[in-house]
Amino acid sequence: MRVSVCVGNYAKTPYCVPGLEMNVYCMEELCYCMKENVFLLDVSLMNDRLLHWIEQECGLKELAKELHPLVHRQGSLSGFVRMLMEYTGLYEKSVIRQVEQMLRQGAGLSRIERKKGQVDYLVNKKKYIAAVREYDGLLAMWKEQESAGEPLPAVSCLSAILHNKGVALAGMMLYERAAECFLAAYRADGSADCFRDYLAARRMMLSESEYVAFASEQSEGYEQTLELERDMERFREEWEQQPEYLLLYHRRESRTGGDRQQYQEESGRLIRNMKDSYRSSVSG
Repeated sequence: MRVSVCVGNYAKTPYCVPGLEMNVYCMEELCYCMKENVFLLDVSLMNDRLLHWIEQECGLKELAKELHPLVHRQGSLSGFVRMLMEYTGLYEKSVIRQVEQMLRQGAGLSRIERKKGQVDYLVNKKKYIAAVREYDGLLAMWKEQESAGEPLPAVSCLSAILHNKGVALAGMMLYERAAECFLAAYRADGSADCFRDYLAARRMMLSESEYVAFASEQSEGYEQTLELERDMERFREEWEQQPEYLLLYHRRESRTGGDRQQYQEESGRLIRNMKDSYRSSVSG
């Protein structure tokens, strides 16, 4: 039997982390939650309710006392999180420094830039539906501030929002919408990478003959179309060396000359796994 020992008590009443809406029952769970969602943290984490939970539920009165000045004298979020993680001892110092650095970098950003970092994190976690929804909110916020004459981040930030929304849409295989986002990102700041991703999205949504016709009409980026084709060929060769491809290849052989029942059972299992993976990726 596996036994886990936590710092302090295992709470009877959980603490719901602000902004994340996640319940935690001990200090280790709190630290894990902070580390895994570092881009989603903000100063709302620093509150008396958390101090009371640490003191009363976890039985860590000294820790609550040490954190009190940070909450009531407007201490930094990075320092607050560092103190929690160091006290708990769940992670090595290098990990704690990395988390602290990420929080410090976010402290100097505008509201739009901070929010973008949070949404980018959703894309990295493959939470594509939620990410697209949040990017749309960011674009609406950009327009509102622009109309009101309020200061905005550099146009490269707008381009990055559009581009990363395209990445999320491509992750859902919505290549036409992704292409529109990549093109808008390219038009925003002229990024060559955005134009290349626009070509790639078009490549995925068109048949080979349609794409050849489309590429021949591109007066700009002709060299990028050639480079993309070279990369596509390289990706195809690399894919054919992957275990997943080899499994599919051998299954194709077993379909014609192997055990039909075994083939059908393996097909059902493979399809279920793919469905589960896709649902996890696009869940909001």
